[in-house]
Amino acid sequence: MTPAAYALAGVLAPADPARAQAAGAADLAKKLSNPVASLISVPIQTNYDQGFGPADGSRVLTNIQPVYPITLSADWNLISRTILPVTWQEDIAGNSGVQFGLGDVVQSLFLSPAEPGSNGVIWGVGPVALLPTATDDLLGSGKFGLGPTAVALKQFGPWTLGFLGNHIWSVAGEGSRNDVNATFMQPFLSYTTPEAWTFTVNTETTYDWGSESWSVPLNAVVSKVVTVGAQPISLFAGARYWAEAPAGGPEGLGLRIGLTFLFPR
Repeated sequence: MTPAAYALAGVLAPADPARAQAAGAADLAKKLSNPVASLISVPIQTNYDQGFGPADGSRVLTNIQPVYPITLSADWNLISRTILPVTWQEDIAGNSGVQFGLGDVVQSLFLSPAEPGSNGVIWGVGPVALLPTATDDLLGSGKFGLGPTAVALKQFGPWTLGFLGNHIWSVAGEGSRNDVNATFMQPFLSYTTPEAWTFTVNTETTYDWGSESWSVPLNAVVSKVVTVGAQPISLFAGARYWAEAPAGGPEGLGLRIGLTFLFPR
């Protein structure tokens, strides 16, 4: 068979379904590494931390984090990212007992170009809001907060390198509660394989300007995109180490597990 015939046979031959599915899963996995990707997703992330205060308290925090991109035009998207925390905790402030319920919701909106820039950088900017939805004083701040948020990243080959941050000031709320004045910084690096495995390291650092204290958890997470029926899902698990925490904050190692429902557009 001539080279041209081989080429024609390759074009006409049916695609390998398994290879196509693997390529699609790897593409979804890489999009998950981009906080402003045009991908509807619903991560459900559960974290376990310990060592709070003199009573060695513990906390199980489940963040429900829907991400919804809205197409504004051919050139611009608006990405809505919501963090809805549900918490179970025990003795995090001395012998404070058990609390269970909803924490404060954080809502971010990112205005982002539909395509990366000429240098390959993907970015988004917008507002972030803190909503005092906590069902217990020990689960939230009691304050409304507002501020700016931004993200920038670059994807090259299997790698994603980026930074997400925000700053929130309280603007209203309970007068007896401490004001919110906090900066959040999340540098991240991830590597995605052709088999749709992703290995991610990041920090989710917060600096509280009021108490002049740092919270610095170092996270390492492994995730895998799989398909259950027709539904793509990313399963993930990892660990973190608290390099720095405010007085009475968590200590040592923590755990993270969860899954993300994916809805490709």
